[in-house]
Amino acid sequence: MDSRVKKRKRPWKYALYGVLVALGLVGAYAGYQAYGVYNALDNFQKDETESRFENIPVEPVNLPPKWEGKERVNILLLGGDARDSEVNGIARSDSMLVVSVDPLTKKAHLFSILRDTYVNIPGHGKGRINTAITTGGPNLAMQTAGDLLGLDIQYYVYAEFEGFKSLIDAMGGIEFEVEKNMKYTDNADGNRYDIDLKKGLQVLDGDKALQYVRFRHDAMSDFTRTERQRNFMKAVAQEMQSTWNLIRMKEILESVQPYIETNLTVSDMLKLGQLGLGLHMAGSAQVPPMELISEERVGTASVLMARSEDRLLDYVKEVLAGDETLTPAPDTDNADGTDARGGSVKAETEGADTGQ
Repeated sequence: MDSRVKKRKRPWKYALYGVLVALGLVGAYAGYQAYGVYNALDNFQKDETESRFENIPVEPVNLPPKWEGKERVNILLLGGDARDSEVNGIARSDSMLVVSVDPLTKKAHLFSILRDTYVNIPGHGKGRINTAITTGGPNLAMQTAGDLLGLDIQYYVYAEFEGFKSLIDAMGGIEFEVEKNMKYTDNADGNRYDIDLKKGLQVLDGDKALQYVRFRHDAMSDFTRTERQRNFMKAVAQEMQSTWNLIRMKEILESVQPYIETNLTVSDMLKLGQLGLGLHMAGSAQVPPMELISEERVGTASVLMARSEDRLLDYVKEVLAGDETLTPAPDTDNADGTDARGGSVKAETEGADTGQ
């Protein structure tokens, strides 16, 4: 009798051992992933000898206090085209976006700054905002963008074209609706950055995604391009929250690490990562908005100016207080075919798809 009982119990004992082994393997894998994620994040912050900004003079700037985790945090995203590098080896900001996050409400807003906006660059007089990065590095770019928006910008993330492509490829591409045909021939670098996209829902790999966010050869040029960038970045943020990409975070981070530089510490990034799991994208906007833009000439150059700095600051506050996903946008279309926040209401006609 005892012998039969023992025989019946043995299969359960083996099953228990199997479960323990499986749990051990899962724990080991999780530890491996956590260690890899930590190392990849740590490599985003470069020391002086590795920094691409090492040849830019360090100037005193008025940066906000360190983020403690409970107050609003603002991050300046800078996209650079290495082909446009100036004498110091840094390209003017081809793209400038600010992510603003309220940790209490878990709401995030995305602002895209028109690169030809003519602003005061502290200590250097007036200039296009995309030159701040080459004039005084990322700290000066943060202060300049912060002054324009009326926000304390604590952090920056600088990425080159190849880093953006690597991110999208590492995520397996992004399913996205391309609103129209886009075509442009770029003869530099052996036509490596030509643009040739077809209208419709499709999975964009890194190369196609870069084509989409760079395209500006249509009737509204940089205005519609910044709108595309905001829309695509919202799609990327949503995809990053998927379970599959969270599991593969180590591989994703390692793929983009060589192309990215930031002042975020690992602890800062982990705090932001915890917020990211529950973040709600509440809205996005162009700065300056269409109704506040004045096109001017400075010497022989054409630039954009805000008609009123006070009204621009009020506009940013209004955007941050709202939630586009809960309240229908008011019918405030402008005569030029754009809405009050600077986005195009209707895509340009197919005849405007190619431009020089």
